[in-house]
Amino acid sequence: MADIRVLVVDDAVVVRKTVSDILTASPGIEVAGVAPNGKIALAKIPRLNPDIVILDIDMPEMDGLETLVEIRKLYPTLPVVMFSVLTERCAAATMKALSLGANDYVAKPSNVDVAGSANEYIRAELVPKIKIFCRDVHAEKNMRTTDRPRSTSDDEDALPTPKEVPKPPLVQKPRARLEIIAIGVSTGGPSALADLMPKIPKNIPIPIAIVQHLPKYFTKHLVDRLNECSSLKFHEGLEGMLLEPGRVYVAPGNFHMELRKCGEDVRVHVNQNERENSCRPAVDVLFRSVAKVYGNHGLGVVLTGMGKDGLEGSKLIVQEGGRVMVQDEQTSVIWGMPGYVARNGLADKILPLADIADDVINRVLFQRPGWVPKFS
Repeated sequence: MADIRVLVVDDAVVVRKTVSDILTASPGIEVAGVAPNGKIALAKIPRLNPDIVILDIDMPEMDGLETLVEIRKLYPTLPVVMFSVLTERCAAATMKALSLGANDYVAKPSNVDVAGSANEYIRAELVPKIKIFCRDVHAEKNMRTTDRPRSTSDDEDALPTPKEVPKPPLVQKPRARLEIIAIGVSTGGPSALADLMPKIPKNIPIPIAIVQHLPKYFTKHLVDRLNECSSLKFHEGLEGMLLEPGRVYVAPGNFHMELRKCGEDVRVHVNQNERENSCRPAVDVLFRSVAKVYGNHGLGVVLTGMGKDGLEGSKLIVQEGGRVMVQDEQTSVIWGMPGYVARNGLADKILPLADIADDVINRVLFQRPGWVPKFS
């Protein structure tokens, strides 16, 4: 079987060697070459014919953003994963890279030159994404086809194709008026949210809470980006923040976010408790609180993402009489999180990303017939 060919682009020798050694030791992957900057990388791509590029942000002569722009001009379908240090400036640049067409990102561990936990982090974060984004290419190279949905889970063979998705169970509790929308998303999320949220009217009469798997520094730039493209008001969730209609609360990077009842109000609570599903923030934490606080008044929305985060929380929302919808496989970058929810019969609807906003609006209109959606 042909291996996935990777081009590693980074100006630091130790990073190039560390990443190359980890990838070379991973079955099904080979390092086709390395480059210390974007200019040299662009010269090597035609000769090396890589299946994917791992791209640093800060580099001399031609940085990661400049390189990404040229890659997208010359090789529009070549997967690119940004690999940047965890700083405020690089977080902003990485979010910019996603808007320019990067497929995903991995934040460098601060101790990348130390063996052990840093190496394991790189292996756990980078290798699955390489295999996900190169799956179709790899299959074609090996002259075989697959109809399995895309997923990053260890149990990806068990994930359903759309025709195998079971119908949701009958909910015993009556359908109640929608009072909260909770969204969970991971890989591919910044782009998905940038597509979805501008379609939600600014005067939606309920609050929205979002968990997007992000490290520290990144959330602020995601919030800024969404405020620029949407008429809704986005906030990074802060301790004690009051939930208000028409406002969107995004879990801060490296913090869990949950909702708590405080008298007649509902407020944000953030913490750094243990990771769940290897994530902090975790969708399950938010969804559990939605089930507890809102009961059958909640709607969970699970978008593109890696793994199973959101599955257990979705079960609780449905048990309380709330509803859950998921993004479909065809429009998801990775049909892991939404796929698991669908497979377990928890989704009352499985929709393309482009149709989710209309469905949300229709649910609110059905329960509030006098409401007139406004977008500006």
